[in-house]
Amino acid sequence: MRDLVLALNPRMYFTRVAVYQGNSTLFLKKINHHDLEKETYPSFENQVDFRTSVILDELKENDIEIKNIKVVIGRGGLIKPVESGVYRVNPKMIKDLSSAEFGDDVVNLGGLLANGIAKAIDGAHAFIADPVVVDELQDIARFTGRPEFKRRSIFHALNHKISARKYAKIKYSEYEKMNLIVVHLGGGISIGAHKKGRVIDANQAYDGDGPFSPIRSGSLPMGDVIRMCYSGKFTMDEMLKKQTGDGGLYSYFNTHSAFDVCQLRDAGDEKAAEVLSAMAYQVSKYISSLYVCFDGEKIDGIVITGGLAKDDAFVREIRNRVEIIAPVYVMPGAEVLGALSYYGQMILRGETEIKDYD
Repeated sequence: MRDLVLALNPRMYFTRVAVYQGNSTLFLKKINHHDLEKETYPSFENQVDFRTSVILDELKENDIEIKNIKVVIGRGGLIKPVESGVYRVNPKMIKDLSSAEFGDDVVNLGGLLANGIAKAIDGAHAFIADPVVVDELQDIARFTGRPEFKRRSIFHALNHKISARKYAKIKYSEYEKMNLIVVHLGGGISIGAHKKGRVIDANQAYDGDGPFSPIRSGSLPMGDVIRMCYSGKFTMDEMLKKQTGDGGLYSYFNTHSAFDVCQLRDAGDEKAAEVLSAMAYQVSKYISSLYVCFDGEKIDGIVITGGLAKDDAFVREIRNRVEIIAPVYVMPGAEVLGALSYYGQMILRGETEIKDYD
């Protein structure tokens, strides 16, 4: 039997898992973790052993030949800024992901789970690819209105890159020769200016930059935020959760599911229709703002991807506002597992450089 690739995309209360043999998908499942309780697992790092055991049990129950898994590849987390590419999970990366020195998010589990599962399988090795901290920003994009703060590159790099490459292939071109604006519509929304193969600007969605999203508040009036911080009503953790986790659509509808809100809109709920339109409006504004990043060069396309790209009505509102800038192409759904498989197969074939994190 040929060598297998195990791809992992951990989310808050579940893990998406897939096993690939070449271009064939042998196993694909959303594994729910109903037992994740804050009292038992106070941090994401504490969940590693639990999730590892559940995932391995699922693979065995579905007759996956675990001994043939040679590459375990997870979605990259909040580590120090790195170049685009594939990285082996090493002790330095494990330390940074475990300590959450660069940010505490469920995405950090990608590398930690890959390491835990690879250690349980003889001959398997752990990797991440295009983590969310891929940094290709042009210097001018880093400036803010205060010298104490610089804009950082934190976006859905994996989905951005694979979607852009697929679009280039559709257009019989190469990613490195095209100018694109890529829009990821997921729990968080990130929008990037891809200039000849480099993401030279993108909203810092994780920390509250750009449009609001299903779980994030996006850019807020700074004065109001500061006054709320000093109101005495909220702790720092509570304020951070207002920004990421309980922001955006959740703050209006008490659900983390954009699909639920879209259903409300389709059922005639005026508030849902109004808030979703406002979110589409903000996405459109940010897409338009990236036009200036290309210094007058032609933009070859606007690629819209992510789970919310499946909602035709939401995408239509964006398309109607921005297609004057460039052709709009929609790739519904997130490409995380497929992208990880793509890199995993390249690792097996020796077709990609494997970088060390230091």
